[in-house]
Amino acid sequence: MAEHRTMQRAALLDAARSLLSEGGTEALTFPALAERTGLARSSVYEYFRSRAAVVEELCAVDFPVWAAEIEAAMEAAEEPQAKIEAYVRSQLSLVGDRRHRAVVAISASELDAGAREKIRAAHGGLVAMVVEALAALGHSRPRLAALLLQGVVDAAVRRIELGAAEDPAEVTEVAVAMALRGVRG
Repeated sequence: MAEHRTMQRAALLDAARSLLSEGGTEALTFPALAERTGLARSSVYEYFRSRAAVVEELCAVDFPVWAAEIEAAMEAAEEPQAKIEAYVRSQLSLVGDRRHRAVVAISASELDAGAREKIRAAHGGLVAMVVEALAALGHSRPRLAALLLQGVVDAAVRRIELGAAEDPAEVTEVAVAMALRGVRG
């Protein structure tokens, strides 16, 4: 029984990711989740009490996966500057990932305080990853520099997500160049 519930929950989260990446937050409804998973609408409520609960669960499941990917890319780099480049590139490479599109759609919506706090905390964890590399480059305020660096990444993510005229690879290269020129202490 527990295994069945785990599989149903995973199916609901997968359906939520698809709905969010295809149609934004307006598409994430319990009737749509029920239709995508073949569950009765009332059954969806057995797993999640609200859309915000779905969002919180997506963040709890997906952010650690991204963080691990970013951390692995940074650990593979030896020099602080290469770690910073890996930090930027790995985040921007996730933009095309359906899980990422779902969370971008989520973060653009009106969420309850709990869901917003989970998203903020997850992003804070990303920022914390790069503080050490910035300190190694001689920044006197590496935490502030990391927050500003994340601002460059966030702006590049938005540019790619918008489907702007520039090629995503071009946006990535410009963001990396800005990050590397701006983080040299």
